[in-house]
Amino acid sequence: MPVQTTATTKVWQRFDRATRMRHYAGWIASTIVVLICWHFISEATRWHFVADAPQQFVEFVGRMFPPNWAYMDKLWLPLWDTLNIATLGTLLGIILAFPISFLAARNTTPHILVRYVALLIIVVSRSVNSLIWALLLVAILGPGVLAGIIAIGLRSIGFIGKLFYESIEETSNEPVEAISATGATPLQVLSYSILPQVMPSFAGVSIFRWDINIREATVIGLVGAGGIGLNLDASVNALRWDQAGMIFIVIFGLVLISEAVSAQVRKAII
Repeated sequence: MPVQTTATTKVWQRFDRATRMRHYAGWIASTIVVLICWHFISEATRWHFVADAPQQFVEFVGRMFPPNWAYMDKLWLPLWDTLNIATLGTLLGIILAFPISFLAARNTTPHILVRYVALLIIVVSRSVNSLIWALLLVAILGPGVLAGIIAIGLRSIGFIGKLFYESIEETSNEPVEAISATGATPLQVLSYSILPQVMPSFAGVSIFRWDINIREATVIGLVGAGGIGLNLDASVNALRWDQAGMIFIVIFGLVLISEAVSAQVRKAII
């Protein structure tokens, strides 16, 4: 931190003049970018619709209440399908991400090229939303729960794999050296020195991803990948807003329960 010297006193300054000028230039450039983006957004926005949005929202919510409670009898099976999609999709993602994470970590990968391939798989998985995966798989496999499970699994590889390999890279090297000194094989070193350090993190990440997948499983049905989203799409298309209101209540309750369960499980594990 520079100190500005005058003839009689020294004045403390946090940044020198060049650093302050760079900060000012950065703020000015950011402001200009925001204003340009706002200009293009404003041109593409119909502001009279925006002004009418509060009234439309009130009318929209009014159509959904009171919800059709009798429709709940038809939601148990789609709700079960949604849980299966989230759970089995998460399990598929864990199974695929587990070896990929060891190949992607610097301290466990067998070769730098293998690491780049593993990182590419993780990036591709994270780059494509689960809804896009579901749309592609429905076109290939047809509509149904199977497409939803695979879509959730493919999306989960990137999330789980990235957090897994970061946990592996943060492990302490002392247990590795101690196990290696006994003449253990690479697989034994992995099993007895690295895995015990990362398993609590792995378990926490897996439960957290399952919690996220519960939310995503309720959406992918909109493109035909099974679950309660199919019923929501059918109700909206038929303008049965009382049924849609019931589905929203069920989804909200499901998310709350999954959040509570995952929080308790993570607390018990970590």
